[in-house]
Amino acid sequence: MDVKKMNETIAFLKEKVSIQPEIGLILGSGLGVLADEIENSIKIPYNEIPGFPISTVEGHAGQLVIGQLQNKQVIAMQGRFHYYEGYSLEKVTFPVRVMKELGVKNLIVTNAAGGINENFSPGDLMLITDHINNMGNNPLIGPNNREHGVRFPDLSNAYCKELIELAKVQSQKLNIDIKEGVYVGNTGPSYETPAEIRMLRTLGGDAVGMSTVPEVIVARHSNIRVLGISCISNMAAGILDQPLTHDEVIETTEKVKTNFLTFVKEIVKEMN
Repeated sequence: MDVKKMNETIAFLKEKVSIQPEIGLILGSGLGVLADEIENSIKIPYNEIPGFPISTVEGHAGQLVIGQLQNKQVIAMQGRFHYYEGYSLEKVTFPVRVMKELGVKNLIVTNAAGGINENFSPGDLMLITDHINNMGNNPLIGPNNREHGVRFPDLSNAYCKELIELAKVQSQKLNIDIKEGVYVGNTGPSYETPAEIRMLRTLGGDAVGMSTVPEVIVARHSNIRVLGISCISNMAAGILDQPLTHDEVIETTEKVKTNFLTFVKEIVKEMN
């Protein structure tokens, strides 16, 4: 990672904001509405931030939102970057490194995902208990900076068990039905074939998407605790006899936004 570029980014952001965020939020397709709930916020478009890529996907606003949520200092990515947009995984995960430098200790990473588990339905929220990196690449390939983390980080608890339990307690309190499962990260941008979905189910996947895994690897390398939440936006290829479209993803996330907002806000409120 380019240390000079990182220092430039951090200096720019510290000029813009005086707070030190403790919780990071990465908001996936159609889920950026949560950033609109942040109070006393400063919004900085990605194209104004030195070193930041630009989000090119519909449903991603493409800005950092920094302020207070449930009386906690937060920094939210209202839209993320993807490997399929042509960015290196180092670029895709650069904002996570920035969050760490700004003081973030806990990260909530969200995404819209296709349901592999046939017990799921579009609109379900799934706590990610583990992931399968099916991207054929890893953001930590290359020289390791020991200041950022160890050469061989342990991912046996990539998704913090304490935060998962906290989320389950909040879901029960709110009477929101929550699923749990394994997220598979593919490169995209094409959706999977029915045969690929059967393979991923055999491997133990419950949901599939085109993000999240690189960011989580870098967060754990940086010793940030992670909670992952997938919105099951559609059933994956071959389960239902219908074509898959990004419009369906946005439509489903719009339907579940009330539950999603309430759920994540309660988790943030109770986070230590």
